Amino acid sequence: MFFVTPLIQILLYAIDIYIWLVIISAIMSWLVAFNVINTGNSFIYQIGRALYQLTDPALRPIRRFLPNLGGIDISPVILILLLYFLQMLLVQINNALV
Repeated sequence: MFFVTPLIQILLYAIDIYIWLVIISAIMSWLVAFNVINTGNSFIYQIGRALYQLTDPALRPIRRFLPNLGGIDISPVILILLLYFLQMLLVQINNALV
């Protein structure tokens, strides 16, 4: 039982980091779409590519089930809500075990 709480804390921190990665990826995609930042810069391109590779595997299944909303992608919002739900679930499991 003593190792469960630190393990859940590590999972909660990892989920927090992933939520921030999803937010940064969404903001970066908006900035690229409105030509605020240029992906011709190799550094910006590498950051965008890394964020895409980290977040797209979780966003792709959500995008498959969402209807076409005319160019508006709400899959990051749904993923963030699911991750918050998972965090609350982990906290409840942790409280039940302690």
